[in-house]
Amino acid sequence: MNFDLYGFGPALAAGALMTVKLALTALCLGLVLGLAGALAKTSPYKPLQWLGGTYSTIVRGIPELLWVLLIYFGTVNLMRSLGETFGIPDLSLSAFAAGVIALGLCFGAYATEVFRGAILAIPKGHREAGVALGLSRYRIFTRLIMPQMWRIALPGLGNLFMILMKDTALVSVIGLEEIMRHAQIGVTVTKQPFTFFMVAAFMYLGLTVLAMTGMYFLEKRAARGFARSTQ
Repeated sequence: MNFDLYGFGPALAAGALMTVKLALTALCLGLVLGLAGALAKTSPYKPLQWLGGTYSTIVRGIPELLWVLLIYFGTVNLMRSLGETFGIPDLSLSAFAAGVIALGLCFGAYATEVFRGAILAIPKGHREAGVALGLSRYRIFTRLIMPQMWRIALPGLGNLFMILMKDTALVSVIGLEEIMRHAQIGVTVTKQPFTFFMVAAFMYLGLTVLAMTGMYFLEKRAARGFARSTQ
């Protein structure tokens, strides 16, 4: 293996940075969508339950790659119409924005089920205690439900984030210059597929290990109060 990567080392490093940016931005969007979906599915109102269930079912039933392509190419006419309306003829959705929306949408659908399971795992007596203390629904959720929900949901969310990190490679099909895209360019120029794909594999593995380490400390921190209360 040529360790100077034929001059593509800086490009691959830039691709790794883009991968991290894409994953973290999609994570933020996915957490919001997942929490909203879980609250809808656990709501006592049937329309909200239907809305949350429909979102998670439809999104999880379509491959992530198709969502990337549908969002990127499916918004062409919409963005063109908006551009004409606001006098911006070249208005379009960037590959980064399309990737964030697609991956965030998919992460949120799976996170919906993780959050839902975490919420249902909290004993009803905790809510009843909050009501007995005269707390509002908002304070019951933010002070009693959410801290416990995060502790229960963190392991599942960590697994989803590691999957999300690897799914960023799918966005290379629409031209986003992340790890996989730069690796493909390097293969095209140098005709050394094993070298570049092996380097890409190690880069994804390294990012996954970092994510696992971060999740370990988050889980440990979230469980501190719980660990003391069970001793």
